Amino acid sequence: MIKLQTSMGDIVIELNEQAAPVTVKNFLGYIEDGFFDGKIFHRIIPDFMIQGGGFTAEMAQDQTRDPIVNEADNGLKNERGTIAMARTNDPDSATAQFFINHKNNDFLNYAGKGNPGYAVFGKTIDGMDVVDAIASVQTTTREGMGDVPVEPIVITSAKVVSQ
Repeated sequence: MIKLQTSMGDIVIELNEQAAPVTVKNFLGYIEDGFFDGKIFHRIIPDFMIQGGGFTAEMAQDQTRDPIVNEADNGLKNERGTIAMARTNDPDSATAQFFINHKNNDFLNYAGKGNPGYAVFGKTIDGMDVVDAIASVQTTTREGMGDVPVEPIVITSAKVVSQ
């Protein structure tokens, strides 16, 4: 399990290493490096998802590890409270950015080679009230990017915690 301590409260996520071993190993590597500390939730779309792990409050990006293989065909669904990897149009392009689904997003699920989906690798087990609060903040456009919170929502700490 991991705890994301944010400027709006804590979110505890149970990772599913069995279903998404490559993704979980990648995510834990970023946590061990302290990569997420000081990053923000930079893309907030209510009734869709909250995305973070890529930018500082100044909208700067740090160097990431190499992209990982997309494990979206693991049987896990993009349901409310699940955490998944963000990526570009290339299915195998996920690095550090992740999102927490604010509602069930079936259209993000794996549906074959032509619709490779987004890899779910865990679920929120505590702190959905915080996810809901983050999803409700006012957003704007910054540095040419839309859906950015007006007031930065900072991940102050990301760490592995025991049950």
